[in-house]
Amino acid sequence: MSQFSLLKQQRFLPFFITQALGAFNDNLYKNFLLLIIVFSSVYSQTHSTVLVNVAAALFIFPFFLLSPIGGQLADKYEKSRLIKYLKMIEFGIMLAGAVAIYWQSIPALLIILFVMGAQSAFFGPVKFSLMPQHLSSKTLLAGNALVEMGTFLAILGGTLAAGYIFSHENRVMIAAMLVVVISFTGFISSLFIPKATANNPQLKINWNPITQIIHTVRITRQNRTVYLSILAISWFWFVGATYLTQLPNFAKLLINDNPQYVTLLLTVFSVGIAFGALVCETLSGDHVELGIIPLGALGISIFGIDLYFASQHIVTHDQITMTEFLSANTRMLLDLMLLSMSGSIFVVPLNALIQQRSDVTHRAQIIAGNNVLNALFMVLSAVFSIVMLTIFNVSIPTLLLIIAIINAAVALYVFSQVQEFVLRFVIWMITRVLYRIKSTGLNNIPDTGPAVLICNHVSFVDALLIGAASRRPVRFVMDRSIANLPLAKYFFKWAKTIPICSQKASPKIYRNAFNQVEKALQDGHLVCIFPEGKITRTGALNDFKRGIEVIITRTPVPVVPMALKGIYGSIFSYQGKFSVITAIKRFRSQLEVVASTPVPPQEVTASKLQYIVQKLIITK
Repeated sequence: MSQFSLLKQQRFLPFFITQALGAFNDNLYKNFLLLIIVFSSVYSQTHSTVLVNVAAALFIFPFFLLSPIGGQLADKYEKSRLIKYLKMIEFGIMLAGAVAIYWQSIPALLIILFVMGAQSAFFGPVKFSLMPQHLSSKTLLAGNALVEMGTFLAILGGTLAAGYIFSHENRVMIAAMLVVVISFTGFISSLFIPKATANNPQLKINWNPITQIIHTVRITRQNRTVYLSILAISWFWFVGATYLTQLPNFAKLLINDNPQYVTLLLTVFSVGIAFGALVCETLSGDHVELGIIPLGALGISIFGIDLYFASQHIVTHDQITMTEFLSANTRMLLDLMLLSMSGSIFVVPLNALIQQRSDVTHRAQIIAGNNVLNALFMVLSAVFSIVMLTIFNVSIPTLLLIIAIINAAVALYVFSQVQEFVLRFVIWMITRVLYRIKSTGLNNIPDTGPAVLICNHVSFVDALLIGAASRRPVRFVMDRSIANLPLAKYFFKWAKTIPICSQKASPKIYRNAFNQVEKALQDGHLVCIFPEGKITRTGALNDFKRGIEVIITRTPVPVVPMALKGIYGSIFSYQGKFSVITAIKRFRSQLEVVASTPVPPQEVTASKLQYIVQKLIITK
C-alpha cells in the first residue's frame, strides 16, 4: 500500500491537515518576523545576528518548559478533543499576533512568538502520541514520513509566503489577515479528527513545570534504546535549527541581500527534508527500518563538510539572475538538499521507534520528554551559534563545517551505545545490495513478547536475511564454526548471537547455549534457531534435531515456522566450486522469506515443525 493512500483515510487526513496548517502558520509568522529583523535598517549586522538567534530561542524555550505538562494532558485525556481546544487557543493567539504585525512592534511580535511556542509545546505530545493509536505497525513509519514531509513542506510554504508577502507593498495587512485565516482553517480541520482514547485516564497532573521536567526525563530513561534515540533526534534538531536560523544571513552575506535568495536556500533545505521523508518508506519497506539511520547520519556529515568547500566558491554578483545563480552554484545547492534529505532519513525512523517502543501508559510523556530535549538542544544551538559567530568571530560557513564534524562524533557515540542501529545497517546493506527479498506471512511473528523462530538452513547469510525481514531484533543460535569465522566472528559477537555445538563436542558450550536461549526468552526477545543443525549441501531439508523440543520444554513460548526460498545456489550456499559467472547471474536474485502461523508450545515437536517448514518450501 502506498503511503499516500493514508491521505485518503479519515483516521489520518484531518490530523495531517491540522498539524500541517499549524506548522505553516508558525513559520509564516516567524519568518516574517525574521525578515523584518534581518532587512531592517534599524539594526547593525551584529545586533541583527543576535536578535535572530534570540527570536529562535524564544520560540523554542516553551517546548522545554511546558512539554512535560502537555505530555501528561495527552496521556490523561482523549486526544482529538484536546487538539480542538489547542486549535481554538491558537486562533486567539493569532488574533493578537495580527495586531502585533499591524503595529510592527518588535517587542510585541517577540512576545507573541513566545506564546505561539507555548501552544505548540502542548500540541507536540498529542500529535505524536495519537499516531500509534490510529496507525498500524505497518503504516506507522509511512505516517511519520508523511507528517515529516507535511511539516517541512508547511515550513517551506510558510517561508515562501513570508518572503513573498514581505516584498509586497501591503505586506503588513496581508500577513496579519493570513495568520488569522490559516489558524481558523486549522481549527475547522481539527473537528474531523477521529477519537483517540486516553492512555492513562487515572493520571494525576503535576502542574509544576520544573519537577515535571525531571520526572519526564526519568521516564524517558527507563528504556535505554528509546532514550538514546531521543538524544539522537535532539541532535538532529540542533543541526536543523542551526541551518534554518543561519541560512538567512548566509544568503545575505555570501550571495545577495535580495530576500529571494533567503527563500531559495530555505526552500532547498525544506524540499530536501520532505523528499528524504518520502524516500524513507522506499528504503524501509512496511516496517520501521533502523538500518537506514547510519546512512542518514553519514550523509549529514559528508554533505555538510562539502557544503563548506562549495560555499568558498559561490558565484554571484549584483546583476546575476536567478537562472544564472542556479546554474553556477549547483554543487552548493545540491549539498544543502542532500544534507537535509539525509537528516530526514536519520530522524523519521527514530521518531517511529520511540512511538512504537514506548510504554503505552506513558507514551505521550515520553514524547514530551523528547520535545523537552529537542527544545534544549535547539536553544543550545542558538547559544552555540551566538558564541561562535560573535565571540570567536567564525564565519557562517565555518560554523556549519564545525557542526558537520561534531555530527560525525555524535553519530559514532550513539551507534556505539545502540549496536542495533549498526547491525541493522549492515544487514540492510547486504540484503539490499545482494538480493531482492520478498516477504510473506511475517505478520505471524508477534509484535511483542517472546517467541522462537525456526527456519531451514540454506546459506551462511540466513541469519542476515531473517534479521532483515523481521520487524523486531532477533537473537540467533548459530553453529560455533560459523560464529567463529574470521572477521565475521566480531560481527556475530556484537550481534549477541548464541554459539552452539553438539553436546559431544563441548558439553559446556552446549549447556551454555540453552541457558542463554532460556534467558533471552524470559526477557521477552525473539530467538531464531536452525533445527537442522547444519547448512544443506543439496538444497533438500535435513532432519530436524530435538533441541527445539528441549528449548520449549524449558521455556514454553510460541514457535513460528519459517522458510527461505530461492537462496540455494548462491555464492553463500554450498554450490560447489566458486564461479564468477554464477555469482553474476545470482546477483540481485529474488528470494522469499515465508512465515507460517505460530505453533503453540504444547503442540511443538521436531517432526511437526519439519513438516510445516517442508510445506512452506514447496508451496508456490
